[in-house]
Amino acid sequence: MPRFVLLYHDCPPHYARPSHWDLMLEDGDVLRTWALERLPCEWHAAQSRTAVVHAGCPPISETNEVAAQQLGDHRRDYLEYEGEMSGDRGSVSRVAAGMFTSEKDSPAGWQLSLIGDIVSGVVVLRRIPLSDVHWTLSCSPAN
Repeated sequence: MPRFVLLYHDCPPHYARPSHWDLMLEDGDVLRTWALERLPCEWHAAQSRTAVVHAGCPPISETNEVAAQQLGDHRRDYLEYEGEMSGDRGSVSRVAAGMFTSEKDSPAGWQLSLIGDIVSGVVVLRRIPLSDVHWTLSCSPAN
């Protein structure tokens, strides 16, 4: 069963994007990755865990749908990595991890079921039409 990890990327002030969470999903030899500026309200435990270490992290969303920006694929090393990033890009902390099953995968979207330590349930990633990188992530509890 493929694995996932949710990392908090604490970015330096000069970095291109503010601090955010990275949802990384194992797909063969790579991790398909989405940056989330906020977490869906269903993931309140992950936001609370992050806030213990990073008090200035963004607040949880009021809904279970959030904006997601698809990033380039990452190395599978990030499934286990925590610490400083090279190139003065800040640091990452592991917030949640587990396994998932892919239910539907197409160029327009991906539906999966996460089975994790503090993040579980059905996740739907939907590409925003006419965009290569802008998506939405919605989640709901497991059935």
